[in-house]
Amino acid sequence: MWKGLALHTWTLDTTPLAEVLRITRAAGWDAIELRRLDFQRAAARGHSADEVLDLVTRSGLPVACVGVEMGWMFAEGAERRRILEAFDESCRWAVGLECTTVMSPVDRGRGPVDRAARSLREVGDIAARHGVRLALEFNSQAEQFNTLAAVREVLAQAAHAHCGVLLDTYHFGRSGGDPAELDRLSPDEIVYIQFSDVPRAGLEPGRALDRLPPGQGSVPFRAIFRRPPVAAYAGYLSYEAPNPAAWARDPEAAAREALAATRAAFADVPAGS
Repeated sequence: MWKGLALHTWTLDTTPLAEVLRITRAAGWDAIELRRLDFQRAAARGHSADEVLDLVTRSGLPVACVGVEMGWMFAEGAERRRILEAFDESCRWAVGLECTTVMSPVDRGRGPVDRAARSLREVGDIAARHGVRLALEFNSQAEQFNTLAAVREVLAQAAHAHCGVLLDTYHFGRSGGDPAELDRLSPDEIVYIQFSDVPRAGLEPGRALDRLPPGQGSVPFRAIFRRPPVAAYAGYLSYEAPNPAAWARDPEAAAREALAATRAAFADVPAGS
């Protein structure tokens, strides 16, 4: 059984973090997922990372996951050193929040798989030093690592105990994933799960800010969450649904309605009941 339902801060992107934390608790979500961008925005307003950590801690919300900066797969030179330092910093923030999971999207471009695997081992070692695991998210709109199979290939080549799959139902659905494909996973491969629905029509190549609450689109949630490796997942499920239409609405109403839709979609899924 999973730990609970988390709200990803990108879902309420235009709402200040302090208000997102209040809304998350008031709406009934169990936890929060933080982005590195949340810390960067605070820094731009003159607030330190320690102040952000204190704000989140005082909210009383568990932190399901902390995002790291993407781009480490193929970066070189000074830019690579900077990104790896940022990766280490995000891991420290996660530990400070008693969170054991960090996540990263794949690089959006292309590069040698063996180079990406070496990078995975490098960031996996950083994660291991902090006692956290990295969840690597394939992106349906990326050039290369745009399917579950593609990201599993590089993870298998890296073979690092602190790195695994981030299963995002939006990207899984958008990439044409078949729920039966999930049976090939071992339960310990799934480090983290994010979810939202894919519109049934109007999809645009390269556009991913159209995500919907469960049940409003084409993702077969029951078929996905009943697969044995997914049903065995014991972490948080994080609702990540960036959408300008939702940002234009009252954020608390949007958060409450999304939670109600989630509970309805998962009502007869044994692992989440």
